[in-house]
Amino acid sequence: MATYQLKVNGKSQTVEASEDTPLLWILRDHLDLVGTKFGCGIAQCGACTVHLDGNAVRSCSLPIASVQNQEITTIEGLSEDGSHPVQKAWKAVDVPQCGYCQAGQIMTASAFLEKNPAPTEEEIKNAMHGNICRCASYNRIYKAVEMAAENKS
Repeated sequence: MATYQLKVNGKSQTVEASEDTPLLWILRDHLDLVGTKFGCGIAQCGACTVHLDGNAVRSCSLPIASVQNQEITTIEGLSEDGSHPVQKAWKAVDVPQCGYCQAGQIMTASAFLEKNPAPTEEEIKNAMHGNICRCASYNRIYKAVEMAAENKS
């Protein structure tokens, strides 16, 4: 076991773990940040998406040893009160059905909109295509991302 210093949601954290422990399990099991979900475990579905220095990454495939000295943001850290424009749009459009993929979807959308605040419909679809929704709420997801972009500008 090694000791790692992390900055998660603006707070410094110290954890002991094996160097190959995925960030997802550090967040969930060591730091009790359970908003980030386990989906496929092979970085294919996007349920485990978090921000690493502002970029959307799959936490299930990132070893803890590779994320030191970087800012990690989870769904809990996106906003304290759900007031982030993407979260507000998610509620306004009523996106969730089962809700399992929503944290990963929101994290992907929010990182995308930081880099592209006025996307086209095609750019939204391309940005979100790697996040799988087992309820197939894709049209509502795209509409919410579009609404968040409009409300941010």
